[in-house]
Amino acid sequence: MEHEKNAAVSTPEMVTVSRAEYDSQQAQLTELKLQNQWLLEQLGLAKKRQFGASSERLQEGLMDQLSFMANEAEAYAYGTQNATAEQVAVKAHARKRQSGNVLDIVPEGTPMEVVEHRLSEGERTCDTCGAVMEEIGKEVRRSLKMEPARFWIREDVYYTYACKQCEAETGEGNLRKTPKQPTLCPGSFASPEAVAHIMTQKFVMYSPLYRLEQEFQRQGLKLSRQTMANWILQASDTWLRPVYDALHRRLCQETVLHGDETTLQVLKEPGRTSTSKSYMWLYRTSGCAEYPIVLYEYQPSRKAEHAQAFLKDFSGWLHADGYQGYHKLPENIRVVGCWAHARRKFDEALQTLPKEKRQESPAATGECYCTRLFQLEQSLADLTPEERYNKRLELEKPVLDALLAWANEASAKTAPKSALGKALHYLREQWPYLVRYLEDGRLELSNNRAERSIKPFVMGRKNWLFSNTPAGAQSSAVIYSLIETAKENDLDPYRYLVWLLNNAPGLSQTDEAWAESFLPVNAPQECRIPKP
Repeated sequence: MEHEKNAAVSTPEMVTVSRAEYDSQQAQLTELKLQNQWLLEQLGLAKKRQFGASSERLQEGLMDQLSFMANEAEAYAYGTQNATAEQVAVKAHARKRQSGNVLDIVPEGTPMEVVEHRLSEGERTCDTCGAVMEEIGKEVRRSLKMEPARFWIREDVYYTYACKQCEAETGEGNLRKTPKQPTLCPGSFASPEAVAHIMTQKFVMYSPLYRLEQEFQRQGLKLSRQTMANWILQASDTWLRPVYDALHRRLCQETVLHGDETTLQVLKEPGRTSTSKSYMWLYRTSGCAEYPIVLYEYQPSRKAEHAQAFLKDFSGWLHADGYQGYHKLPENIRVVGCWAHARRKFDEALQTLPKEKRQESPAATGECYCTRLFQLEQSLADLTPEERYNKRLELEKPVLDALLAWANEASAKTAPKSALGKALHYLREQWPYLVRYLEDGRLELSNNRAERSIKPFVMGRKNWLFSNTPAGAQSSAVIYSLIETAKENDLDPYRYLVWLLNNAPGLSQTDEAWAESFLPVNAPQECRIPKP
């Protein structure tokens, strides 16, 4: 009886311990499942980045859901489930099909070489009667001819003159020398055309200097990469940097800008290892600017103080991504968030799901909301800023309100570390900046304009990989700035650089403000890209 009593008393305690162990095991199991889900998501995203398409275009299977989301957003705004989406007209894009005629692809004024092929008099003898055949028609076949870059030596001869009569009368002759044109790089045989060609090949065609050196050697020109690098640095510091500074002053006078940054490796930075990350910052004008300006700036870090120093004379709106450094800028700079980044987060969450589960998933809902905003924005592209401001409040504000309400509800049901949880966290955290584009009709829905402008530098970095010194990195920033600004103003980079490098040395001797004269907007017609 005593044994049974003790057993009866101890049984509940044993059950309690087993329950605790069970709960602990269940918690561990849940944690392992979430960790496994996170690892599978990362694996899927890594495979997509390596092998999949980079486009974030909405899949066909989700278009019906997008239509539903548009209706739901308007229902949320007007308090009825019977609201229908307002029809918006998106202008069509027509592309001219090329005819295959070489004259359709070359610019106007292209030289033409005509080579005529005729039979000799003996070959024109008729086999039947022996008479000489007469010319009755012709067949023309056109082909496009090219040749590698040519090089030659220009020899400028400056003569000296003396007065022989004075010399005969006084024994002293008066001398007069032909004025010399100022050189591009004193003590060097560099010419504006040669430096412009090397800059264009490196910073437009992304060809490293060692590759240019090999190409020149195949043509018999023994021009070393060290010599080319010295030319680039000297021309950039002396003639391009003042124009860059003038562009910087004009950039800060704008009221709407875009900013971005990307990594850069600089081998010989004082006090840092060669594997340290440096950064190339980008600042550019928005679509409302009269003349586009694109400027790069090299900095050894990603600290917000660099953006603050570069934009110290700027006051207005700055489009940027979700990097917190931009949010530390002074109050006179209002940061505008990027909806392309927000949509990308939902697209990544969508890619982690099996195809059969994507259509009804919360990730698809979030992406549909974002895509709806881009569709509405496209329909407002031709409006004035004032009209766009009002239409955004009428058409896009309801979608934004519905999206925020949905995101707050979905966040409570989603694991924070999952891909969807991160997308929702990004959306809610960046919300004050994401909705700021509603403040002015000149603002844009995304920061894609800056991302497109920083892409040329990223493409070049894949080829030349790194900069040797901080001075070289900053020279690269200056050259990229002038080249990309020239391209934005419909200028041919090579002809623009030739015009600048040919004329700047002379004008600098008579005009202290010479750099203003060589802004891309002031380039002559001969620098413009010819239209086919």
